[in-house]
Amino acid sequence: MPQTSEDRAELLGRVPVFAELGADDLARVAEVAVRRAFEPQQVIFREGDDSDTCYIVRSGHARATRQHADGRTITLANFGPGDIFGELAMFDDERRSATVQAIDDLVTVAIPGSAMRGLLGRHPEIAVKLVIALGRRLRAANERLSRQSFQTVQSRVAAVLDQLVEQARAEGEAGRRDVLVTATQAELAQLAGSSRESASRFLAVLERAGVISQGRGRLTVHDPAALRGYVY
Repeated sequence: MPQTSEDRAELLGRVPVFAELGADDLARVAEVAVRRAFEPQQVIFREGDDSDTCYIVRSGHARATRQHADGRTITLANFGPGDIFGELAMFDDERRSATVQAIDDLVTVAIPGSAMRGLLGRHPEIAVKLVIALGRRLRAANERLSRQSFQTVQSRVAAVLDQLVEQARAEGEAGRRDVLVTATQAELAQLAGSSRESASRFLAVLERAGVISQGRGRLTVHDPAALRGYVY
């Protein structure tokens, strides 16, 4: 379905990075944004590429990964509807710090960096508002990292799983007790910053307690409230 400028502005208004912008500013950003769609497993950009575009997910999912010096690939983040990635491209063209790939059919609103920087030059007040929102985002990330440094592996895995449950609910699972989460044990471990073995042992504990049940590349959370009890 074609996106209108109004559709793009409505989506932008739900993204925290643009939370400080009023209706007129959102409309200006929407005018320079374009629709971009990607097939499952298609790479949107690779680690080391020049930054030229940021993306907001309209539908579908994407994953950010990074290559370790020893050849291992680790998952840094998953993105769903309303999430933004590559946002620093709005300000500069530094090289990408991670690879982002579509997980399934992915539709995004893409903001070309050159067009956005031109807009910011004409409307510097938008830049000020974006910096405020990005500062808040950075503080939240720092607080999350600080909490994680004091958490056990079990708490970190539970927190990641709880975030995925909330994302699934936002995408249509709201009101359901059983929530399906599509993620492998390895992906959960990477997102939680733990080994696969440690994550697997904790997931087995949750399964024995009846909080979750596991399948191939997915699991079902039967008791989200009980799951949150493991986060501290």
